[in-house]
Amino acid sequence: MTERVTLAGTSDRGDSAGPGLKKGAISFASNVVIGVASTAPAYSLAAALPALVAAAKFGVPAILIVAFVPMLFIAIAYYHLNHADPDCGTTFSWATRAIGPYSGWMGGWVILATDILVMPGLAQIAGTYSCHLFGVDQPSVMLVTAIGVLWIAAMTAICYLGIELSAHTQKVLLAAEVVILLIFAAVALDKVYSGHADGTRVALDWFNPFTVDSASDFTTAMLVAVFIYWGWDTGATVNEETVDPHRAPARAAVLATVLLVGLYVIVAVAAVAFAEPGLAAFNGDDFLAPLATDVLGSGIGKLLIFAVLTSAAACTQTTILPAARTAISMARMGALPKIFGAIHPRYLTPSFATLAMGAISIAWYLGIVCISDGNVLTDSVTATAIGIAFYYGLTGVACVVYYRHEHLKGVNNFLFYGVLPALGALIMLALLVAACITYSDPSQGKTSIHGIGAPLVFGVGAIVFGMILMLLARLALPDFFRRKREVFTDAQPR
Repeated sequence: MTERVTLAGTSDRGDSAGPGLKKGAISFASNVVIGVASTAPAYSLAAALPALVAAAKFGVPAILIVAFVPMLFIAIAYYHLNHADPDCGTTFSWATRAIGPYSGWMGGWVILATDILVMPGLAQIAGTYSCHLFGVDQPSVMLVTAIGVLWIAAMTAICYLGIELSAHTQKVLLAAEVVILLIFAAVALDKVYSGHADGTRVALDWFNPFTVDSASDFTTAMLVAVFIYWGWDTGATVNEETVDPHRAPARAAVLATVLLVGLYVIVAVAAVAFAEPGLAAFNGDDFLAPLATDVLGSGIGKLLIFAVLTSAAACTQTTILPAARTAISMARMGALPKIFGAIHPRYLTPSFATLAMGAISIAWYLGIVCISDGNVLTDSVTATAIGIAFYYGLTGVACVVYYRHEHLKGVNNFLFYGVLPALGALIMLALLVAACITYSDPSQGKTSIHGIGAPLVFGVGAIVFGMILMLLARLALPDFFRRKREVFTDAQPR
């Protein structure tokens, strides 16, 4: 039988010293909702399908299924690590305890940096689609930016006011989003198969990844697919606030990935089937919006615009949630100044960290808009693939190291504590290298900086900047960096 392991060192949470995060505030179902909503399904599909179709054409469903496999392996790592240590710092806490403080600090920083990099894109989509919803088809940059800033501020306020409010907001937004996406898929397929649209019926080859033209196209498509799955782990960052924190968030993480692959494949199949024979024409920044009117009609088509809007807004909120909780975990372990660990005495939320995340996101968004056009906003989002691969891969390694004494205690232990997390980590490492190679080509991004693709500059630059900050933190907070790797207490049967 698989075994559960309990880690020493839980006193780092400081639960007995002042208020902590609100225990038992959200249910298993709410945790699943947060995990699924964090991927922003409608926004992710709208933004990613043009690049996926350009690279894989009819192989998009196959790419989505293949990309799900490493995500599932990393979700298994989250499952077991959360069993051992339900700390809201997730990768930061687990890598610190298993591998060491330097790996842990970088893991925590990359989570924070990746969340900040994606925020301008989310805010821009929220602002743009807010205008589209009210009939403003060509809004000014100033109007879109102002609305985007308001969305960040509003979602920061919701995160500040309580985890229950955040969870209830996510339920409403996600329900509307998923229902609309499924209606879109059902109507699109019905029109194709009834002959009311010049589409193409689904073929078995669409689910064969070997139909993708080249290794380069396959790699590009995989990088995009990894981005649209990213976010399911947000449920693990609210583990301390979830009922049954050792088990519920871990199960929710795995379930969220399974639900996502189903939703993504259904909508992608319907969109591609309906768009053909003009598939090549859908090469802009949004695949779904141009189809909305044709599939649902001019009136009901607004629903799809609403779905993308709510998706981006929901993801804005669920991007602030994990960043703030990673920050407080780092602060209470001594990896960041204590102010980042402040908990609001009434709302029991990360007060300073939440406000700081909102303020930094707005500053980054405004800075990007002021110094460039919208292309750099896209590149900032694209750069997240590097950070995602980094900290997901680190999580897989941490799982293997955490359970190093358990691997030979049974076939299940060897497979689920060792082999699958290790495979997930290796695939993420391969994607990290592929992302660096791909985005070094300026033609792979919207813009270039000194002849290098802007996504590579942003992604690798964030990691290098984190290393510099880590050296400064080493001088200011030496106690954290003197931590030793921890060992398991006696294993207990699950």
